[in-house]
Amino acid sequence: MIRYALICDHEHGFEAWFASSSDYDDQAARGLVECPFCASTGVRKQVMAPAVAGTKKAAPAPDAMKQMQAMMTQAAREVRDHVEQNFDYVGDAFAREARDIHEGRSEKREIYGEATPADVKKLKDDGVPCAPLPSLPPDPKKAH
Repeated sequence: MIRYALICDHEHGFEAWFASSSDYDDQAARGLVECPFCASTGVRKQVMAPAVAGTKKAAPAPDAMKQMQAMMTQAAREVRDHVEQNFDYVGDAFAREARDIHEGRSEKREIYGEATPADVKKLKDDGVPCAPLPSLPPDPKKAH
């Protein structure tokens, strides 16, 4: 299969897949390749860089990996801190309270707490919005 970047005589750009280069040539000559935007059959190939797959995937440098991990940990910590400072903690009553808020039986407010995987699945199945807080890696200063 080959993918071509194409353009019609009205300057609409689009892509299409063909079994081979000759397959494209044959279909274009018979007027079978048409623009999906305006149905023009005046279509030609655009210049495009080939997508060449390499044989080896380069792993990120160890320093880059550490930097990415530190950034992700910091972002997770900031999300958790925001929730803990601005939402009401409801403990293991989270599933019940989230459902009550969703159904209007409890005042609308942002909450967090604990729920079993089964409770979370039931909430999501019923359209009650909820999401897990990001977990944080163990603090290396507290290890051992």
